[in-house]
Amino acid sequence: MSEVIGIKKILEHLPHRYPFVLVDKILEFESKKHVVGMKNVTINEPFFQGHFPDNPVMPGVLIVEAMAQVSAMLILMEVENAKDELVFFTGIDECRFRRQVIPGDQLRMEVDVKALRNRAAKMSAVATVDGEVAAEAILRSAMIPRKDAK
Repeated sequence: MSEVIGIKKILEHLPHRYPFVLVDKILEFESKKHVVGMKNVTINEPFFQGHFPDNPVMPGVLIVEAMAQVSAMLILMEVENAKDELVFFTGIDECRFRRQVIPGDQLRMEVDVKALRNRAAKMSAVATVDGEVAAEAILRSAMIPRKDAK
């Protein structure tokens, strides 16, 4: 797919809202195989107020969450009634942080499917800034109906 998917369509699929939606657009999408998302990191992100005021750095857990949201888009774009489903992050393996992400960076997240079965997924994710790896991980998730989420 060559068409960029903007924030409006992302918000139709993901349940996250400000300040926790961490993907601004989907740049590439290949059904059941691959997705690339982008986050523009700006100084007005609420987490920069405390992490760290004199040396703002995007928290690693939020980089992982951003990768998980991009991976959820890969799953939810395949679902007919995405608003009726939730994708929960169920595990992380082999996570490594390689570089700080700071205001002004564009965080590019590439996710490849390793296994996709029924309502569970295992995906390889890499987040980069200007071609440098910032973080990488194996992400696991499960999709459940929203009505069953408690």
